[in-house]
Amino acid sequence: MFKGVYTALATPMAADGAVDYPSLGRLIDAQLAAGVDGLVLLGTTAEAATLSAEEKNEILYFCTKQIQGRVKIIIGTGTNSTASTLQNTRDALAFKPDGVLVVTPYYNKPNPAGLIEHYKQVAALGAPVVMYHIPGRTGLKVPGEVLGRLLAEVPQIAGIKESDYDMAHVTDTAVKFGNRLSYICGNDDLFPQYLAINAAGIISAAGNVFAPAFVQIYKLFTGGQTQKAFALFAKLYPLIKACYLETNPTCVKYMLEKIGFGLQTVRLPLGEISAENKQKIDRLLNAADASLFIH
Repeated sequence: MFKGVYTALATPMAADGAVDYPSLGRLIDAQLAAGVDGLVLLGTTAEAATLSAEEKNEILYFCTKQIQGRVKIIIGTGTNSTASTLQNTRDALAFKPDGVLVVTPYYNKPNPAGLIEHYKQVAALGAPVVMYHIPGRTGLKVPGEVLGRLLAEVPQIAGIKESDYDMAHVTDTAVKFGNRLSYICGNDDLFPQYLAINAAGIISAAGNVFAPAFVQIYKLFTGGQTQKAFALFAKLYPLIKACYLETNPTCVKYMLEKIGFGLQTVRLPLGEISAENKQKIDRLLNAADASLFIH
């Protein structure tokens, strides 16, 4: 159901922290021009945890109006509370998304029965669900056996955004469940590895800046030109790594500022990246092929 390159859209902000809608509009247009297959709104990269309910609603209204159905839209609705996840999902459904992205509840570390019931209640609201598995942020690694139970009991789960770095686990789950749903790469720096195990595509934070390159890598790989795809990925790789010198989306927003898409402003508890990392990023950007970037 979900194939290709999806950018996890950042939320440009003015110096005072207010949402910068003109820059957000230009960022959306640049993503569409780059040929992405979809956009993820209100995900981690959007700093959704720091946005008020009113801001989320305004952002969804603005973005869906700007996108006008030209690409698929997935809306992030997951929290570590089932009640708030359900409310977020109800709010999101008013904008008719193609799916909702629901992270495994963080901090709580739910047991299997609770995890399955959490997703059952979200799925009952009617939207296709993309499960977001990111143990590094949530503290919860879902075992393959539990994932099998979850997918059997909640058939509305249409995809998994997999952001685990345990490639043995990733390969095991991709082999077992990849034909059942859209198995989506959530790690920009492992994109070729995921494509090699038949991933449907990627949800990318780095795509905010480098969408043209990700689209081209995907097209080359799925077109059978795997060596060319990897050569382009290798060219992009240092820039991908630079996106994660500090907590996402701090470096991505710094890069967006450098190429003219708003300011680097993030909301506390995230802060400005170090001068040393800015210098590293500046050197990479200055030396990079302009065709890799959005315009």
